[in-house]
Amino acid sequence: MTNVIIPAAGIGSRLRPHTHTLSKALLPVAGKPILGHIIDRLVGVPNLGTVWIVVGFLADQIESYVTSHYDLDVRFVHQSDLRGLGYAIHLALKEIPSDDPLLVILGDTIIETSFATFMAGPDEALGVREVADPRRFGVVEVEGGWIKRLVEKPEVPPSHLAVVGLYGIKNTGLLRDCLDTVVSRNQAVAGELQVTDALQLMVERGSRMAAITVEGWYDCGKLETMLLTNRHLLDQLSRRVEIPGSLVLPPSYVSPTARLEHAIVGPYASIGDRAEIVEAIVSNSIVSEGASIRRCVIEDSMIGSNANVVGGAEHLNIGDSSEVGFEF
Repeated sequence: MTNVIIPAAGIGSRLRPHTHTLSKALLPVAGKPILGHIIDRLVGVPNLGTVWIVVGFLADQIESYVTSHYDLDVRFVHQSDLRGLGYAIHLALKEIPSDDPLLVILGDTIIETSFATFMAGPDEALGVREVADPRRFGVVEVEGGWIKRLVEKPEVPPSHLAVVGLYGIKNTGLLRDCLDTVVSRNQAVAGELQVTDALQLMVERGSRMAAITVEGWYDCGKLETMLLTNRHLLDQLSRRVEIPGSLVLPPSYVSPTARLEHAIVGPYASIGDRAEIVEAIVSNSIVSEGASIRRCVIEDSMIGSNANVVGGAEHLNIGDSSEVGFEF
């Protein structure tokens, strides 16, 4: 059976104010929480076993969402000490059999690839992508398609190939041993224990690790990349939305429970459950559930749940239950 680990314990500081009240993994993009897009893509993984979700801040929100929306064998691992990705995987591996293959997917990254194909080979595999500035990532040095070296956030990168947050592991027991070594050494980078260091130990101990280029890699770590991911996912929608008295410009998502009145929505707008758009224009924006936007123009913005925006023309990034008004 293929076990899956989804680390989703982070506090999402780069997405505040939204993550003060909502787990980062549950922020909406193209009509669905980030975590929902990730779990949906697990369909078709052969011999799918247990999905282990590592939770921390606002853990109850994630547990409630997953158990109410998915009929999977899901278990939750609580990470109270946020010591990095390596530590999160280390905690989850305590419960996973050593001889079962393992797929690890970051909880704030949407990756469009066939996970079944990714896991089909006999060796370890890492998803990689060429980036302009690899110093912010784990970076791999490749020879003949095989990874010969990994380094986390290097000042002088050995290549421009960044690890995108997708890991296929066949020798799960070896990964556990190497992570145990990293934890026991307290081998931290910028205060965090990195899975990159454990993977490097695996290579040094003889593991064959393939570098698999992933084209569809969509980061949801900050507002700008959330909006870009929203645009990409909306581009895949074929359904046009028709609402009498309002205009919905494709591609856009409008929840069936949202209310539009004399509004223009889109292109690239996502309107959540029970949101109200009245005498307003909303484009390239994410409007969360219960939010109200009246008599204004909103673009390139993210509006939190139950927020209320009245009047004006602005670029906004406001959290849940906020109220913004403009008077002229």
